Amino acid sequence: MNRARVGGLEILPPLRADEERELLREIEAGRRASRELETEVDPQRRRELRAERDRGERAETRLIQSTLALVRHRVVERGYRFSDEDLELAGVEGLVNALHRFDPSSGNRFSTYAYYWITKLVNQAIRQQAGLTESEMDQILALQRLRRSDLSKTFSARDIANALKITPERAREIRELERTLVNRRVVDVDRDVDDIPQAAPSVDDAPHWIIETLKRLCGEDFDAFWQWTFRTTSIEEMAQGRGISRQALSKRLERCRRAVRESPEAQRLQAWFDRR
Repeated sequence: MNRARVGGLEILPPLRADEERELLREIEAGRRASRELETEVDPQRRRELRAERDRGERAETRLIQSTLALVRHRVVERGYRFSDEDLELAGVEGLVNALHRFDPSSGNRFSTYAYYWITKLVNQAIRQQAGLTESEMDQILALQRLRRSDLSKTFSARDIANALKITPERAREIRELERTLVNRRVVDVDRDVDDIPQAAPSVDDAPHWIIETLKRLCGEDFDAFWQWTFRTTSIEEMAQGRGISRQALSKRLERCRRAVRESPEAQRLQAWFDRR
């Protein structure tokens, strides 16, 4: 069976935390060996250092391949074809940047850190493809974050202007630019759609009873639960936007999930989610 690839690299399954820690130790050891090789050492030591450096390089390759699924997820999540080479390569570049900048002593998972760099480089590639300025792209992203903050609300130009601290006229321009950008998104009908995250349904398209039930069960965490359920935004992004820790948001999402699972409407809700 042919495995999915990104930038010529095969996508490997994600790593467990202990596997990642072991690879990071090998990577650090390999980098130390590479630096020592630049000094004068005896032939026996040089052979040992080369072997250690090579193990480190293999560990780097495996870590990248095991995180490539994040690149695919982010490109598809943004609404573009996964076969879009420019966005693939941008995501891989972000992944490599993350690898060179990551501090294993921070206590964070590499995939969590890499998500920021993948997103940054993919958004930059989208901006270049669409012919937008940095300012326009920043304001479009700010508009999209605003919409995700309350999925049940339709934001007027004045709402957007107040939130983004721009004029209503500029808000209308950004809204139109964002609409044009969204319309550029396409779906590649030849791909294996079962293996790719699907676009989240709009709140406006969902049945009224779904929204009302979820709002009652989740309360103020409704929008976060919706985004988390359909993977439109990472927990890290949502937590940062709310000024709370990832752990705190995870606990709130788990409470929502438990409330949905234990509610009398659980079976009916699950049937609707499955259809999506």
